[in-house]
Amino acid sequence: MRPHTYPTAGGTVITHDQGAHLTEWRLGDTPVIWVSSESEYAEGQPIRGGVPVCWPWFGPGRPGDLTPAHGFARVAPWRLVQEDSDGSALRLAWELTHADVQGLPGTEHFVHDFTARLHVTVEEAASVALTVRNDGSEPFDYEAALHTYLQVGDIRQVEIAGLDGCDYFDKVLRADATQEGPVVFGGETDRVYASSGTVQVHDPVLRRTLMIEKSGSPNTVVWNPWADKARAMPDFADHEWQQMVCVEAATVGGHAVALEPGQEQTLSTTVRVITANGS
Repeated sequence: MRPHTYPTAGGTVITHDQGAHLTEWRLGDTPVIWVSSESEYAEGQPIRGGVPVCWPWFGPGRPGDLTPAHGFARVAPWRLVQEDSDGSALRLAWELTHADVQGLPGTEHFVHDFTARLHVTVEEAASVALTVRNDGSEPFDYEAALHTYLQVGDIRQVEIAGLDGCDYFDKVLRADATQEGPVVFGGETDRVYASSGTVQVHDPVLRRTLMIEKSGSPNTVVWNPWADKARAMPDFADHEWQQMVCVEAATVGGHAVALEPGQEQTLSTTVRVITANGS
């Protein structure tokens, strides 16, 4: 896969057309959007890191057995239809239609006519927005997530604020729970929160806070594989779990989107960096 590299305000962005994938975003030499050193960048294989587009299902889908995991959109060949870069601001857009994905694994589970657009805008902040339109004559529904991987200094010292009091499903324990206080990490974490609000990832090691703002997102997913699961994944270096956390804008499970013919819906996330001095 050929990467696209762009200069932006104070940093660099790398993208790939497969999956309409924002793969990396750096401010100076410091990553904001994390990507694994073990990612293969192979055609038809997902990139481990960046902001994968999970669509039209999340994980194994609501039936629990759909493949590929997280849907076909993240490995599909999207078409780059907008590319505006002036060295400071970057605006990109990709498009994917029903005709583009014919024959791809998993498309037999979603046979509807659709147009999906993925917009990426990077200036001082990075925004990713997925818009899906129903181009057919029958209603359909789907799940979606913008699976944002964030770089952190040490996950064991990170706190996530903004989810206190929110109900969530713990996918590790297979149990419902309610968040009390900030989210902290002491082991494998995989939670789907009922939360549409902004969250803050406080990182004392990198001396910054990452502000995650969302729209069209009734769920917030928080994930870190921890040591054992990281070692079991071939596209994840053994130590890398310490420097990443996923905070995802999502609309999944009981919050799946239902679209009538001609309707469209947008899911978006924006990542802002606030340094220790408040800038």
